Amino acid sequence: MQPLIEVRDLHFSYDDGTVALDGVDFQLFPAETVAVFGANGSGKTTFVLHLNGLLMGKGSVRVCGMPVERETLTSIRQKVGLVFQDSDNQLFMPTVLEDVAFGPLNLGLAAGEARARALEALEQVGAFDLGGRAPYHLSAGEKKRVAIAGILAMRPEILVLDEPTTFLDPPGQASLLDLLDRLPQAKILVTHDADCARAIAHRGVFFEAGRITGEGTVDEVIARFRWDKATLKPPISDRY
Repeated sequence: MQPLIEVRDLHFSYDDGTVALDGVDFQLFPAETVAVFGANGSGKTTFVLHLNGLLMGKGSVRVCGMPVERETLTSIRQKVGLVFQDSDNQLFMPTVLEDVAFGPLNLGLAAGEARARALEALEQVGAFDLGGRAPYHLSAGEKKRVAIAGILAMRPEILVLDEPTTFLDPPGQASLLDLLDRLPQAKILVTHDADCARAIAHRGVFFEAGRITGEGTVDEVIARFRWDKATLKPPISDRY
C-alpha cells in the first residue's frame, strides 16, 4: 500500500536559529489515524504545517505522490485539510453557509456547486440546521463542526487536526470523536489528550526536540513516555 504522506529527513529552522525539526521521517497510509504526541515546542505544529506547504524546510515531503513545492501547492492544499485548534481562526464569514462555501468558491466552482458542497458537508458533520447562523453565535462544539465542514467541502483525502477537543466539555469531546471516527479520510491528530488518541487513533508517534523518538500503538507510546493527561505534559524527569 502506497502512503498518502511520506516525509523523509525533514529539517527546519526558524529565522532566529531555533531548530524546530531535526530529521523527521513519517508515513501516513489510507484510512489510518495517527496521533502525534509531544511537549509544547517539540516540533509537532511545525511538522504538520509542512504537510500542505505553509512551511517548507529541507528534506522530502510527498502528499498523494506529489512533492510539496510551490508548483504543487494548489493541488496539495486540496488533498490536505488543516483544522486549527481555535475554530475562530477559521470562521470569518457572516453566515455558516457562506463560511463553508468559501473554500469551494476559491477553487473556482460555480456558486450553485459551492453551495451544494457546503450543504453536503454541513449534513455530514450534523450541522445542517446551522447554515443561516452567524459563526460567532455558535457554541465551541458547533464552531468545531462548522470548521471541519469547511474543510470537508474541499473534499480532502487527509485531515490534520490540531488539538481538536480543546475548549469542548466532555459530552462535546465524545460527540466530536464519534464524528471524526466516522469520517473516511486518513487523519493526523495532534493532541495532548491520551483518551482522545485512544478513542480514534490506530498508531502514535512521539516528538522530542524536533525528532520522532518513538512510535507504535497509542498505548505503547503512552506507556513508553509515561504521557500524563492530568498535567498535559510529560513527567518532569522526561522533559530534560
